[in-house]
Amino acid sequence: MMTLPDTMKAMVLTGHGGLDRLEWREDMPVPRPVAGEVLIRVGAAAVNNTDVNTRTGWYSKAVRGDTNAAATTGYGGASDTDGGWSGALSFPRVQGADCCGEIVAVGEGVDPARIGERVLVQPMHRPTGGEEDALVTFGSERDGGFAEFTTVGSEHALRIESNLSDIELASFPCAFSTAEGMIQRAGLGAERVLITGASGGVGSAGVQLAKRRGAHVTAVTSPAKAEDLRALGADAILGREDPLPDDAYDVVLDLVGGAQWPRLLDGLRVRGRYVTSGAIAGPIVELDLRTLYLKDLTLIGSTRQGPQVFADLVGYIERGEIRPVLAQTYPLRDLRAAQEAFLEKSHMGKIGIRIGG
Repeated sequence: MMTLPDTMKAMVLTGHGGLDRLEWREDMPVPRPVAGEVLIRVGAAAVNNTDVNTRTGWYSKAVRGDTNAAATTGYGGASDTDGGWSGALSFPRVQGADCCGEIVAVGEGVDPARIGERVLVQPMHRPTGGEEDALVTFGSERDGGFAEFTTVGSEHALRIESNLSDIELASFPCAFSTAEGMIQRAGLGAERVLITGASGGVGSAGVQLAKRRGAHVTAVTSPAKAEDLRALGADAILGREDPLPDDAYDVVLDLVGGAQWPRLLDGLRVRGRYVTSGAIAGPIVELDLRTLYLKDLTLIGSTRQGPQVFADLVGYIERGEIRPVLAQTYPLRDLRAAQEAFLEKSHMGKIGIRIGG
């Protein structure tokens, strides 16, 4: 067992707001695992929409605009009371929903043989002993991966055997588990699926995961990213402003929402399934109930995941059925710059964060 330091480097969120609320610290106490937990030395993390949305407080009901509207400045305190996934957050908070690392210590009740395991952290999970629908998001309701060390319940740190680097593996947990959760909720098979926001982390993950199930994938993206998405397996490409064919798709995986939302339901076939886990273009949409009931559609929200979702994902990685898509990498100390690059939306896939670099 390694000798643990008393302090560590971390990027700390001091409150909801702009990029200035991210504070670099080199004197953060190294956490110690309590009963049932493991301590992980973090090798790498990655940037996600949820990191930005949690920082700004976008999850608040007071916010009605798209996720970019105040992504660098925040909402001036308007969302402080309910800006996290599950309401108000406590600060300071170490964010980072993605984490790949090595278990270096264990709490009471955890097999010491786990020390030395290389693991991925399940980002969204039910807390140990919590009620069935209780939700903890790593890097939101509890400290996450933007630090040299972090803790999590033992059952949420899954061993992985892979030749991929830490930073490649860290691109999977949040985006791919979100996409796989959507796909499993929709029961997607060898059907026709439309994926919005397809060049982002969750969208590009969805392309790969839908193809491994035999689906015919239509990806909505900008022309500049079309060939990259075809290389991931997309069968057809639609531009963001292109007309959408009516009654063409069995399933829509939507991460965008916004003003164009009604046309997504028009694009579904009778008995089609719509599933969402994001609203980057805006959370407030217009629903024509006649479209819903006359086409016998099913609308699905997707956040909570059964434990099989992440276990399945680890299996896909180990068998080489999916691959990482890394656009850029930054050292943890440059997280502000990494989020600025993320907000430009000129990349495809994930922006990785090297810990300790």
